[in-house]
Amino acid sequence: MTEQITFQFEHFFELSADLLCIAGFDGYFKRINPSVSKLLEYTEEELYSTPINDFVHPDDLQRTILSREGIKKNIPLLNFENRYITKSGQLVWLSWTSMPNSNDKLVYAIAKNITHKKKHEEERNQLLTNLTKTNKEFKQFTYTTSHDLRSPVNNLLSIFSLLDITKIKDQKTVELLNILKLASERLSQTVNNYVDVVIEKDNLNLNSEELDLEESLNEVLNSIHSLIQNSKTTIEVDFSELKKVHFNKLYLQSIFLNLITNSIKYSKLDCLPYISIYTAITNGTKQLIISDNGIGFDMDKVKDKVFGLHEKFHDHADSKGIGLYLVHNHITSLGGNITLESKVNEGSKIVLSFRD
Repeated sequence: MTEQITFQFEHFFELSADLLCIAGFDGYFKRINPSVSKLLEYTEEELYSTPINDFVHPDDLQRTILSREGIKKNIPLLNFENRYITKSGQLVWLSWTSMPNSNDKLVYAIAKNITHKKKHEEERNQLLTNLTKTNKEFKQFTYTTSHDLRSPVNNLLSIFSLLDITKIKDQKTVELLNILKLASERLSQTVNNYVDVVIEKDNLNLNSEELDLEESLNEVLNSIHSLIQNSKTTIEVDFSELKKVHFNKLYLQSIFLNLITNSIKYSKLDCLPYISIYTAITNGTKQLIISDNGIGFDMDKVKDKVFGLHEKFHDHADSKGIGLYLVHNHITSLGGNITLESKVNEGSKIVLSFRD
C-alpha cells in the first residue's frame, strides 16, 4: 500500500503542469519535474549543474537572493514573482510558493507560469497610458476651443450693445436682431458653463505654476467685456500687496469669472454694481479678496450650504447653484481655503487663502 501511494505521488510530481522543484540551500536544483525543463528549454543535466541564480533575470536577481536568505531563516515564501530567462532568450514570469526544510537544508517550491497574465497587465497599462495621454490632449483642445470662442462671442455682444435699434424702422429686422442678441448671450453663457464643467472634472494631475494675477484677471475681464459694459459695473483692482500666486491657471480664471459674474448677476436694483478685487498677506498667508455691493446672503440661513452643488439662495432666472461650488472646489483641491462674509443688501466678501 505504501509503495502504491509513493508511486501515485511520483506520478503526480511528473505530470503536474506547474513547476515543482526541490532546491538546496546551496542554490542548486536537487530535483525538478519535466515542466521545469520544458518551460526553460534546458536539459535536466544543465539545470542540475547550473546555479539557479544564473537563470534569473539580472534586474530581479538581487531581490531573489534576498528572498532566498529569508527561506534559509525558515521563513516561507508566498506568491513571489520574478523573471527567468529561457535557453532561447525568452522571458517568463513565475510566481513562487516555497517552503523551507531547515533540517535537510532543502526548499520545496511550486511555481506557476504567469507570463500570459503579465503581458495582459502590460497591455492594459499601455492602454491606460495612451488613454490618459489622449484624454489630456482632448481636454487641452477643449480648453483652447472654449477659450477661443469666448472672444468672438463677447465681441458680438459688444456690437449688439452699440447698435441703436430705435433708428431701425423695419420691425422684422428689429425682431431678428433681438433674436440674434439673445442667442449670442445664451451661447456665451453656455461656453462659460461648459468650461467650468470640464475644469470641474479635471481633478487629476493638476498643474500649478506661478501666475500673474493681473494678467489672469485681464483675460477674464476681456472675455466678459460686454457684460461689464452693459451692466455699468465698476471694478477696482489692487494687487500691490501680492502680485503673483502659485496656482492652476484654468482654476484661477474660473474663480475670477464666477465671482465677478455672480457679483454682477446678484447686484441690487437701486445701485450700479461695484466690485473690489485686491490681495493681502495676513499672518503670512497669501490672500485674494473679492467684495461687492450686491444683495448678499443671510448667513444664518445659508450657513455651510453656500458652497454646495446646485444650492440656490436667490430667485434669479440664471441661478444654477454652480459658481460658488466651483470656486470652493478649485481653491480647496489645491490645499487652499475660502471664507465668505455677507449680509442681506450689504454685499459679500470672499477671501481666498492660498497654500504656500
